Amino acid sequence: MKKLFIPVLLILLATVSAQSQEKGVDQQNERIRDNSNNRVPAVNGGNVSTGAGRGIDFGKGRTVVPPPVPNPFRFSVPNDVLGKAVEELMRDRKLIIDTTVSKPAQGLMISQPYTFTRGSVVTESELYRLAEVPRTDLRNWTRGRYTIIVEVLPIDSAHTNISVNARVEGRSDGVMGAEWTTLRSNGTAEEEFLIALIEKVTGGPPPGREQ
Repeated sequence: MKKLFIPVLLILLATVSAQSQEKGVDQQNERIRDNSNNRVPAVNGGNVSTGAGRGIDFGKGRTVVPPPVPNPFRFSVPNDVLGKAVEELMRDRKLIIDTTVSKPAQGLMISQPYTFTRGSVVTESELYRLAEVPRTDLRNWTRGRYTIIVEVLPIDSAHTNISVNARVEGRSDGVMGAEWTTLRSNGTAEEEFLIALIEKVTGGPPPGREQ
């Protein structure tokens, strides 16, 4: 009887051990399956396309270049009113109307040459700002002046075109004395005059230049 009990006990112990091992494997596999099912999205870095992140702005924030002012410029003002405004603006800008060549009754007003810069230190840069000066021109510029030519062109009783041109000259001093040279205007002097005239007549900046 004792001999029979020992083998039976051994068989029971082996069975319990096997069941325990199988249960352990099942629990481990269950945890693995649970972990594989409970997945979370991978983190691939912050998204900077929205929200307060700057991201790529492709030049956003750069200074916006204002549109050029049309020349001639059309005003919704009668020509006689506009002619008086041109004369006043010339006086405001210290431009003297040359009465020998101007014809105000016909809408033509030409200023005397106005010296806008002098001195060899600043004249060259100021000439480059208003005129097309060849880079190969190495003259010693000492003065700059311009003449403003304004034409008042009536369209009808309520509309008038204004055309502005500038003749820019630079003076150079050399061994042969002083010499004035006519330079091609780059349009800056004309535009500055037109902007001032528009603000004087309308009380505001030209279209497209509102702040």
